[in-house]
Amino acid sequence: MTADRAVDDLVTIIIPARDESGFIGDCLAAVQAQDYENLQVVVVVDGATTDDTADIVAAAAKLDPRVELHTNPRGGIPVSLNIALAAARGRWLVRVDSHSTIDAGYVGTVVGLLREGGWGGVGGRKDGHGVTPAGRAIAAALGSPFGVGGSVYHHGERRQEVDHIPFGAYPTALIRELGGWDEGLVANEDFEFDYRLRRAGHRLLFDPAVAIRWHSRQTVADLYRQYRRYGRGKVAVAVKHPRSMRPRHVMVPAFVAYLAGAAAVALRRPGVAAAMVAPYAAAVAAATVHTARPLGGAAERSYVAPAFLAMHLGWGIGFWAGVGAAVADRLRSARKER
Repeated sequence: MTADRAVDDLVTIIIPARDESGFIGDCLAAVQAQDYENLQVVVVVDGATTDDTADIVAAAAKLDPRVELHTNPRGGIPVSLNIALAAARGRWLVRVDSHSTIDAGYVGTVVGLLREGGWGGVGGRKDGHGVTPAGRAIAAALGSPFGVGGSVYHHGERRQEVDHIPFGAYPTALIRELGGWDEGLVANEDFEFDYRLRRAGHRLLFDPAVAIRWHSRQTVADLYRQYRRYGRGKVAVAVKHPRSMRPRHVMVPAFVAYLAGAAAVALRRPGVAAAMVAPYAAAVAAATVHTARPLGGAAERSYVAPAFLAMHLGWGIGFWAGVGAAVADRLRSARKER
């Protein structure tokens, strides 16, 4: 192998991390165990981290020269991703989430797909993993189309072109050409990047044979907060890219508005309000029965319906909160321009 070929074959894995001491060790071990050994592993620890995440990464770096520790003093995932991008030396760049693990053939597989030449990015299934009864129910709900709708990467079973991939793999030069990740976003920075990539004429491949074992939220309250952040982040992306919105993106917010209307009706006509929400209640019940079948016991099954509610209500309420914030920003801007 020539020196030039060795550089071409180098793959940079980037891992943004904040307060991940419980997971970063397993994540790094999975990355270091890849069959594809020509790696640069760039871990960027958020400056707001309060645990020993950085110490764990530093210890790994002492034992494995492929591992590098960088710090993000400003904070935020997009900033961490861009710090990693600036440090990347590989021809290909693979993002791995700090509370996930990948099998030994993961990097080799995604790089092989990128080398086909027809794809701007490649990603696989994001399979939730739970360690508590609620966490296992949440992981099951995340794999349900009823819970996540059109997010193919949660439940897709066939290789297909998609509009978004989780923790994607891309040619490094293409990411730089597109300007990296938008540091003005606090969520949905990966969707926004994929939107710009597709708008530039590139295609994204989802392959379910590529698996990401992702440690999902372990309480319903945490799941609600996560989805509320997602919903609010979707509005921020829509403000920047109105054409990125699809009908499926507004279905849940519209339904939350409908529920608010039903709550208002309930003040005077509770029977009518009950009839208004009955179809959704029936859908939740049916989806719960189907989703809960593989779960081990009653304790786990009891969390499935609350998980669905947390996802739907969190996303919808977060979306409307984002709309309110966007309107307020526009009004403030208008006043300044007067």
